[in-house]
Amino acid sequence: MPNEVLTVAQSYEADRYAQAHGVASLTLMENAGRAVAEEICKRWSPRPIAVLCGPGGNGGDGYVVARVLRERGWAVTAAALGERANLKGDAAAMAARWTGPVQTLQETPDAELYVDALFGAGLSKPLTGEAARFARDTLQRRVPVVAVDVPSGLHGDRGRGLDDAIVHADLTVTFFRKKPAHLLMPGREFCGEVVVADIGIADEAASAATLFENSPALWSYPWPEAGAHKYARGHCLVVSGPAHATGAARLAARGALRVGAGLVSVASPPDAVPVNAAALTAIMVKPFDGAAALARLLGDRRLNAVVIGPGCGVGEDTRANVGAVLGSPAAIVLDADALTSFQDNPEVMLALLRAPCALTPHEGEFDRIFPGLLANSDNKVEAARTAAARAGCTVLLKGPDTVVADPSGRAVVNSNAPAALATAGSGDVLAGLIGGLMAQHVDSTRAAAMAAWLHGEAASRFGPGLIAEDLPDALPAVLRRLKDLADESTHNPPRQSV
Repeated sequence: MPNEVLTVAQSYEADRYAQAHGVASLTLMENAGRAVAEEICKRWSPRPIAVLCGPGGNGGDGYVVARVLRERGWAVTAAALGERANLKGDAAAMAARWTGPVQTLQETPDAELYVDALFGAGLSKPLTGEAARFARDTLQRRVPVVAVDVPSGLHGDRGRGLDDAIVHADLTVTFFRKKPAHLLMPGREFCGEVVVADIGIADEAASAATLFENSPALWSYPWPEAGAHKYARGHCLVVSGPAHATGAARLAARGALRVGAGLVSVASPPDAVPVNAAALTAIMVKPFDGAAALARLLGDRRLNAVVIGPGCGVGEDTRANVGAVLGSPAAIVLDADALTSFQDNPEVMLALLRAPCALTPHEGEFDRIFPGLLANSDNKVEAARTAAARAGCTVLLKGPDTVVADPSGRAVVNSNAPAALATAGSGDVLAGLIGGLMAQHVDSTRAAAMAAWLHGEAASRFGPGLIAEDLPDALPAVLRRLKDLADESTHNPPRQSV
């Protein structure tokens, strides 16, 4: 499946590209409506269905859906928002091809399935009147709803509603490529299942995309070669907190080891050494006492990736340790307390940052180091992009819709994270996965995208009852599946670049 995600404006450009290359706009609309009807027929048997048609192109798609389903024996009611005589262009042409009666939204009878073809992704103002009533009623009706393009009331780029009147769809059929609203929260929840239909637009029309949905099509896992040894697979160092807060570092370290780093060590303050040493086996313990000692430890160039932050504590000691880490040549993951320790003066941390480095905040930590940026951005993607440009390094903004952005503006949305990941310590494992991949010489943006996907797949595979300790142990089954797919492949298709 193609991974490009297009903004509303880029989607319009893709339509124009298709028309410039010989595909009539009326053909695109016919193909779109037929695609929606086809997806409906795959899931439901014929039953009374109401197709709600808006005053623009989305409504034109709706009239096609109504016509095609009636041709297939469905009992179809078409209901219009506004006067059909006011339709223009392709929408008017498709409405003219519908020979059945057209009711108003207010007259729409009860049905066993509804098609929301009221407004598409380009809606710029809240729903009003009968459209708003229908949107609010979708929660109470308990009748399936199929949305055309995006659920009405949902902004296609922002991934959120223009107010509280948003259609709750069970299935959304969009065209050519997904839009941000299909992936970003809370929009994704309003969409239900999302299907991308081919309506005759060439893949080249997506060449301007800078946003992608995360999947293995975007990256290649660094499988070890036959002659590889542990030193060739890198050495990841995870910095531990004090004796009473060592668990987070061990979770990160285990994630780094499971994801393929050849060696993993935990750098331990003196009081934490006995605790970590008693709990670790394949993972080594390296004592250090203060930032200067950590800097000396990192003088060993074989320690080529560092994860710092999980369980480290918030304060001056952590700030000093972050400075020591960033002063080394290693690839760096800054997580949790390593970020929050700079909340009073984030510019100090930003001035220290350099590549390769990945920042991995959740939304609260993000707001501490980039105050107001998320609230004042159109969506989470734009916030992460701005932060990455400001920081000069990769930013992974965590959540059910984790976004990975690099300073160039390219970004990835991860959509496979189950709700079970909302558990203590899961973010520590994610930081370790990124560090373990960076130890294997994967660049920071690919490492972050890869880790986010593996993290989600491991959680999904484990299922209910997941705790953070389960994630590293669920990872081998995910990697096994990736390896089987790689071995089954008889050729190497071109990969999109993150």
